[in-house]
Amino acid sequence: MKVELIGAIDFLKLAKFLDERVGEIIKDSSSLKEYLDLLSSDKTLNTDNSIKSIDKIIDYLENNSQGKNVSIITKVLNTVCKKQRKDLVSEIRNIRENIVKGNVDAVADVKKLKCFIDEQISALETIRPDVVDYTEKLETERHAEIVSTAGKLSRFDGNIFDVLEIVSEGTLDENSKYANFVSGTLKHESITDHDYVVFALQDVSALIEQTLIIERFASFTIKSRRLVNFLTAGFFVPDFHDENGNIIKENEKAKAEFIEDMKYLFGKYDFFIKNGIDYEDARYSLPYCYHSNILMGVNTHVLKNMIIKFTKTKYAKIQEVRELGEKLYEIAKEKVPYIIPAIDAVEPNYEDEIGDFIRATRKDKYEYNNYKVLDSPKLIAKSNDVDETILISAIMRYTQLEYDVAKELYHEAINNDPNFKETLMRLVFFKGDQTELAQISFEFQIGISLAVLTHYTRHRTHPIIVPDLFPLVDLYQFMTPPAIKNNEELNDKYVDMFTMNEINCNDMKFKYGIRDEDLVYYILAGNMVNIVTRFDGKTFAHIAELRECNRTQWESRMIALKCHNEIKKLEDSKLYSKFVGPTCETKGICNEGRECCGKILQLKKEQDDKKLA
Repeated sequence: MKVELIGAIDFLKLAKFLDERVGEIIKDSSSLKEYLDLLSSDKTLNTDNSIKSIDKIIDYLENNSQGKNVSIITKVLNTVCKKQRKDLVSEIRNIRENIVKGNVDAVADVKKLKCFIDEQISALETIRPDVVDYTEKLETERHAEIVSTAGKLSRFDGNIFDVLEIVSEGTLDENSKYANFVSGTLKHESITDHDYVVFALQDVSALIEQTLIIERFASFTIKSRRLVNFLTAGFFVPDFHDENGNIIKENEKAKAEFIEDMKYLFGKYDFFIKNGIDYEDARYSLPYCYHSNILMGVNTHVLKNMIIKFTKTKYAKIQEVRELGEKLYEIAKEKVPYIIPAIDAVEPNYEDEIGDFIRATRKDKYEYNNYKVLDSPKLIAKSNDVDETILISAIMRYTQLEYDVAKELYHEAINNDPNFKETLMRLVFFKGDQTELAQISFEFQIGISLAVLTHYTRHRTHPIIVPDLFPLVDLYQFMTPPAIKNNEELNDKYVDMFTMNEINCNDMKFKYGIRDEDLVYYILAGNMVNIVTRFDGKTFAHIAELRECNRTQWESRMIALKCHNEIKKLEDSKLYSKFVGPTCETKGICNEGRECCGKILQLKKEQDDKKLA
């Protein structure tokens, strides 16, 4: 696992660039010194040759490429250099004037100038290794300044720029302490929402990916398993612990068996690909230890909560999760130190108190795998009067009428115009910002494979409950891709793989007494869980627009269509349902370009045929 914070500046590139830049300045200064050496060789400095040499120096200083077309990254350094050159040109012009006038002090002036250039070269050689370190320090200080400014803005006189100026005069320690005081002591944690950090995560497992992506206020880009072959991606091998958290005595032997079990699964993945199964379907056979690569962006409020969750709660029992949390902590300690006191103040609690309480309540009936994954999404709750709620919300928004009056106006409009409801709903969907749609919601329980779960968790505007993967999910409840299911030989191999994987996992558990937290890596991407989520009307419309498209991954599309069908059954959401779906059906356009499936052409033909009929 490799975790790095990607700053606003790439310091490796900056180091190389600034080193080259300072080198150029030193080279320029040395060239200038050579001109001065030639000039000082004329003892009188009162000849035409001397004046010509002076003119060459002035031309060199004014027209040399230094300072032109330089990246903004060295703006400060370049400004200093330009000022220095301006001073040098002025100095040289004075010497030229003295030479023309026959002033005997011109010789001494040249010597002074040579000494000045020598000092410049020496100074640049001295600061050369410190330039990058200083710039990096400035960025770290800026993180604390941003949050400290947010904390002081509502407590100090003056405008935002006055506060910024005050804060910028403070030290890193002063601003970090103030940021921690406001966010940690006063609990105004929203000020840390303004500081955003981006991390590159290399070779973390799919388990880490799933643990991270549940965070609703973080952003992720993940290496696609639909487009890339993961055969050589590698996988995470944990140490194995007993129920008390101690590494088992036969840890190395257990690890060797685990490696063989994972090689078996990767072999099956390769087998399916070689037999014509696309990457996006073959990935259902990948174990949750396979390596993934992630770009993750979070504000420091979320980062603080992540670190606490990964290092001080039940999730810390998963070795890889804890290691990630510890790496994030060390980076935060260096780059955003103001969140560290709040993290350190939290007492660890590694117990699963809610889960233990619920399982104990039904101990006679409950086993960790005694559940059934749903075949189809189940609508378990909804807003009342879906269409009416949306339309009355629109009336209240644009008239400011109180609810009862707006409702009366709504019914009056319906009586006067039979097309009023559909016309207004169409306008809400396609001519506004769809805020009114967010006033209604649908809550579903959905059976979904882990392979496709990320397709839905990445839509961050709907709250989602994903079950913990420990105690272990039922390894024999899985989704089979149609391309495999429709081939008897491949389907048999696929089913055998899940059967063997469950046997191997149980063998490890009972042979070595390994706790569930270390066995989660036996979970396959094709295994299924029941999730619970609540879509507001705007979010579901957006998801349906993307996920009901024919080019969408098949399971993801199937879930969206089945959820939509449940909503279509509702008598009070007929209009809402009518305008939900892929753009070819709702807007008469296709955004897929050359990859268009052709459905829009069929729909347009059907419309033309109706007009002719």
